[in-house]
Amino acid sequence: MEAWLHALLGTLALPRFGLSTVFVVSLLSATLLPLGSEWVVLGLVKINPQIFWPTMLVATAGNTIGGAITWWMGYGAEAAYERVAHRKPHEARALQWLERFGPKACLLSFLPVVGDPLCAVAGWLKMPFWPCVVYMAIGKFARYVTMTAAVLWVFPGAYTP
Repeated sequence: MEAWLHALLGTLALPRFGLSTVFVVSLLSATLLPLGSEWVVLGLVKINPQIFWPTMLVATAGNTIGGAITWWMGYGAEAAYERVAHRKPHEARALQWLERFGPKACLLSFLPVVGDPLCAVAGWLKMPFWPCVVYMAIGKFARYVTMTAAVLWVFPGAYTP
């Protein structure tokens, strides 16, 4: 197991496979797995500042595809859940809030803790797939650009690899 883990980490090592690593980690972090991609993005941009925009686009693409996967997970889970459980009042309020905002609620998919489940709930509610993906991409892109630019240029001493 340890050899497999070292081989995987070697394969994903920055900067040799930088953009592919950013893509994979961003994709996985947008699923329901407890993983964050921000430090990988920051690390690559800190090593290679000239690829800031390609890194932002690759991270956004990976994170958006991960959000789309989570949307489909929610879409599939809804039918199973409805067969075995009844909604509680606070769950009904949260679902009503999401239904009111529709796919635009996916702009908040960049938020820690609630963002990934939000994508799953959007699928659960069978919100239109492509509008949800577009709003996810906008929110995730804005987060990556803002966070990376702030750490690297506004607060340059905040991150030292």
